[in-house]
Amino acid sequence: MTVVGHRHERIAEEIHHEVSAMLAGELKDPRLEVLVSITEVRVPPDLKQARIYVTIPGSATEQAAAMKGLRAASGFIRHELVERIQLRRAPELIFVLDRSEQYGERIEELLRQVKKEEPPGP
Repeated sequence: MTVVGHRHERIAEEIHHEVSAMLAGELKDPRLEVLVSITEVRVPPDLKQARIYVTIPGSATEQAAAMKGLRAASGFIRHELVERIQLRRAPELIFVLDRSEQYGERIEELLRQVKKEEPPGP
């Protein structure tokens, strides 16, 4: 694949960097005062959408409030991305709550339980 074929991956990295910087203190929404971490950004080759996977510690209500805050700020974030990354058109931003860490912890807990219940071998 040519260098042009990886453009969407480079743009995903830039979006990850810039949105992380915005979440670190540029967004003034009180719903976003919790720690919001970006785990991954996926941009398809057509650059029309950007799926931004985020982790938000806390209760389900805090997570829901933070997700609403992110969706409310998406227009501002898109506008800033156009200027900072110098894109003609910013992709549509889709924020997705990343629960993979919770799934991993649950699987580890289940494996520990199974290991405890196994009888010792001969």
